[in-house]
Amino acid sequence: MKRFFSSSCRRLFTPQANQSPASPMRRTVTWLDAMHARDEGHPESITAFSKHGHDKPPSIVERSMEDSFTTISLPFKQDPWLLDAYVNSTGRLRIGQIFQDLDALAGVIAYTHCLPADPTIVTASVDRISLLKRLTVINDVELCGNVTWTGRSSMEITIRAHTVPENDVFLTANFTFVARHPITGKSFPINKLVPRTETETQIFNRAEKYNAEKKAAAKSGLLAVPPSEKEAAMIHSMWLQQKAYDESTTGLPAGVVLMNDTTVRSTMLMQPQYRNRHSYMIFGGYLLRQTFELAYCCAAAFSHASPHFISLDQTTFRSPVPVGSVLYLTAAVVYTQYQPKAATGAPAGTFVQVRVDSTVRDITHGNSDDSGSFVYTYFVEHKNVSVMPVSYEEGMRYIEGKRNAVESRNFGDALKGLDTLQTSVIA
Repeated sequence: MKRFFSSSCRRLFTPQANQSPASPMRRTVTWLDAMHARDEGHPESITAFSKHGHDKPPSIVERSMEDSFTTISLPFKQDPWLLDAYVNSTGRLRIGQIFQDLDALAGVIAYTHCLPADPTIVTASVDRISLLKRLTVINDVELCGNVTWTGRSSMEITIRAHTVPENDVFLTANFTFVARHPITGKSFPINKLVPRTETETQIFNRAEKYNAEKKAAAKSGLLAVPPSEKEAAMIHSMWLQQKAYDESTTGLPAGVVLMNDTTVRSTMLMQPQYRNRHSYMIFGGYLLRQTFELAYCCAAAFSHASPHFISLDQTTFRSPVPVGSVLYLTAAVVYTQYQPKAATGAPAGTFVQVRVDSTVRDITHGNSDDSGSFVYTYFVEHKNVSVMPVSYEEGMRYIEGKRNAVESRNFGDALKGLDTLQTSVIA
């Protein structure tokens, strides 16, 4: 596979599971020092920002995609103890652990693009993480990525994971980050990304179109606009079917589960070991790992089988999760779609979409914030199972799930439509 950037422009990045003082995502102070500084009224991040004379944003400069290109190597074959931190109970790669590295690498790329400024970088959303193929054998892995689009204070970052030395791409990820002023918290203008080649222009235009569609979709969401006539008819038909099941002597058919009966929950105290480089908030990659594993348990309990991860379809981080807070996660199956056996020989089965809602409360349980939603899709082979909404709210979640499935397919088609899949930028 052709490589787009030379090895001379690579930056090494230490994975989260093997963190060292040399990591670009290292914390600058211990938790105790950060906590004392916060209690005294001068948080570490604000003090550091002022020391470097960045009270005012520096001049905006033009950057290329190559300027932010960064890699991380995971030499699993050479380091069995590194591999030990990444395998699950079945001996396969623990995808949730990879998620942590994806988010941290995206953060490094974002900070690199913003240099010499040092704003607070926040993960706004994970637009998509897609597992293109399952790894039957664990080889060495490399993650690489760069900024592929910028707005005034936001940027899209694209990352791919491939095996070494085969260069076989098995995962792609797209993140949106925003820059904030560390003192005021307002949006922070960032360097402008300028495509230098036809390939980079295609990548930039695809990302710009997607961001425009994402903003338009937010305005036409179910909180703002009622479901379409077709969607309303679909939910009404499912409601009539559910009423018929209630009135029958046999009840629900085998393989049909009420949405409320798919719910699983977890509660966690947020510890300082999982904070981000700003010292006081929980690292986004840790939240991805926790929500992924809860969603996996939910899909497994629903289907009574071992689900295969397909994609993280939609993630929105609405508010930060502070160290010392209590995080409540609620997962439920919100949409299912049966897939007959394909002509290519792929087995029949069911796509299972799980939504994880997160709520954060302070330790005294006085304040409560909606910290975000995470939508995962899994595939269960040789199973024909379906979820059935009952209430109006569940019906709206089912519609959102169906919309997510369509949007996810369109997103993948947009990537495949680019003649850039053989480059290290977008593959």
